[in-house]
Amino acid sequence: MKIREIRCAGLRGATPEGGWSNELRPEDCVHTLIAVHTDEGAVGLGSVFTNDALVRGALAVLEPLYHGENALEPERVSEKLHQHMFWLGRGGSITHAISGVDIALWDLLGQATGQPVGRLLGGRHRERVQPYASLLMDEPARLRDHLLAVKAQGFRAFKIGWGPFGRRNASTDEAIVRAAREAIGPDSRLMVDAGASDAFWPNGYKWALNTAAMLAEYDVFWFEEALAPDAIEDSAKLREHSPVPIAGGEVLTRRQAFQPWLEARALDIVQPDVTKVGGISEERRIAWMAQDHGVRFIPHGWNTAVGLAADLHLASAFAGTDLVEYLTGSPFIDDITAGGWSLDADGMLAIPTSPGLGLTLDRDALKKYTRGEPLLDG
Repeated sequence: MKIREIRCAGLRGATPEGGWSNELRPEDCVHTLIAVHTDEGAVGLGSVFTNDALVRGALAVLEPLYHGENALEPERVSEKLHQHMFWLGRGGSITHAISGVDIALWDLLGQATGQPVGRLLGGRHRERVQPYASLLMDEPARLRDHLLAVKAQGFRAFKIGWGPFGRRNASTDEAIVRAAREAIGPDSRLMVDAGASDAFWPNGYKWALNTAAMLAEYDVFWFEEALAPDAIEDSAKLREHSPVPIAGGEVLTRRQAFQPWLEARALDIVQPDVTKVGGISEERRIAWMAQDHGVRFIPHGWNTAVGLAADLHLASAFAGTDLVEYLTGSPFIDDITAGGWSLDADGMLAIPTSPGLGLTLDRDALKKYTRGEPLLDG
């Protein structure tokens, strides 16, 4: 089975909030779907956390390397693409685009072998996993109402992030966390994401340490992105002294970028994003490395239904990965999936058992959010 063509289509019209220095608009594109078409007619799906113009440019650069390649060898083909891009974009948008290609190749391998991707990764440790509802922070009263509505959907774990947190004063931060804990109750998991990868993040180590002490009073399960993405020494010091676990890593790409963080013991929980880190192949290697260093692997998943499907299979393949991120309220997760997603009575999400990613896209929703770009047909 050979790669005949790779197409991409940007998702627009319902881009969720969660921008950087300037808030994202619904028509902005930050997520792009990938479809790898083969000479035998099979199509694999991938997802990229990057604007479609950048993905399209990256695919044009990569085409001489992937055209005609074996579509059933994801790790070798993806590593070939990485190796030939050292001088043109290692770690940037080209690496993000390779992530989508790699996910799609794993999808094709699963389809060809009749196995779910998680089994191909070495075996399934679980058949279901707990999703945590991921949403932006807001003023305390509005956040409380939002969390109550999400809790009513069946979620039992929640992560609140960004918004005004860390951008005003300590009393505002605590009021937000207090409102969240009161809304979800004492038996639900609560995680807090400062969002220090925001443009021009203003806070440093002392703020993070003081904030971690406050979070411990509200039984916060982890403190995410408490420091700027390159502050490895401060993160190691914070992890040593914080009363709550420290999580991060969503902006890093390829395993080489994660190695110094793991060796420095700078994180309790590592969070690579499969749609930009290099795909399933690369994320699996990072997860293995994390295991060797006693660091927990929980995927970052503020992306799409295809990214969520990849995260579910990765969670099935690692014994300690008992949570996946679920971006609530996004049509790019809920609407583009045929049949949608549903939580069971325990607030758990079933890991697909059908071949490949086990994901079928809703053609009408796909057409709506990609403006009719011929991702699958034509």
